[in-house]
Amino acid sequence: MWIYFTLLAAFSQSWRNAFQSELSKDVNVVGVTLARFLWAGPLAALYLLTLYFFDSTDLPVLTIKLMLFVVGASVMQIAATALMVQLFKLNNFAVGAGLAKSEALVAAILGTLFFGTSLSLFGWGGVLLGAVAILLMSSRQGFKGLSLNTLLLGLACGTCFALTSLWVREASLTLDLPVIHRAAWVLLFVVLLQTFLLVSYLLIKDKSTIQLLLAKPKLTILTSLTSCLGSIGWFSAMALQSVPYVKTLGQVEVFFTMLVSYFWLKQSINIKDGLGLVLIAIAAVMVMWN
Repeated sequence: MWIYFTLLAAFSQSWRNAFQSELSKDVNVVGVTLARFLWAGPLAALYLLTLYFFDSTDLPVLTIKLMLFVVGASVMQIAATALMVQLFKLNNFAVGAGLAKSEALVAAILGTLFFGTSLSLFGWGGVLLGAVAILLMSSRQGFKGLSLNTLLLGLACGTCFALTSLWVREASLTLDLPVIHRAAWVLLFVVLLQTFLLVSYLLIKDKSTIQLLLAKPKLTILTSLTSCLGSIGWFSAMALQSVPYVKTLGQVEVFFTMLVSYFWLKQSINIKDGLGLVLIAIAAVMVMWN
């Protein structure tokens, strides 16, 4: 089942990134980040109610440990989304999304250091290949024209996404509920907190950004909808399987991204960028080929 959830997540996320890329042309980074969560809360609540309608179970017991993981995942996902929007502004959509996929490699490294995951020598070869791919994609003219700013943004984005994934799984594991229900509860907690934080910030600092999002209902709703579907997929898959495995299969998003970029956004993908995207996918598979 985790495979199906991961494929749903990868497909939905490729479209969510595309909608965010379009929004970023007229809306600032915080506004585009909020678009991901603005309407996702009601959708997540509806999904949870549907689960209980068909399979009723106990309510979750809230603990300090659960809340700490939820807060950490919420903040890291906000930061990761904001960094990815910045990547869209520096480069094209496909390359920005590709650099963010360093998440799978960072998750493998952090998992080895702090979460008991082990990697073979072949797996570490994948880590090295992924690093080369990121270097390749962050340069507009090969390694001679390497953009350190783009590289650092990509790695920071991937790290934040990796921490989000690892903490989401840990939050899910604290709940004594059926797997799908606990994933849905964590999703609802995370989305509600993220929406509260970003709306509060904009109401104090920049009300016009909220008005601008409401003036673009189609893109904003599509962003929230695809984000919620993607999160349902990721959170459920990570509740069922360890993060590195989920994120490895999730690299199919790279190819969905290339298709969306070329056919919908009408952005060309040169040989170097296409090679970098493919290398990231291969590297992630190597990481988990144990």
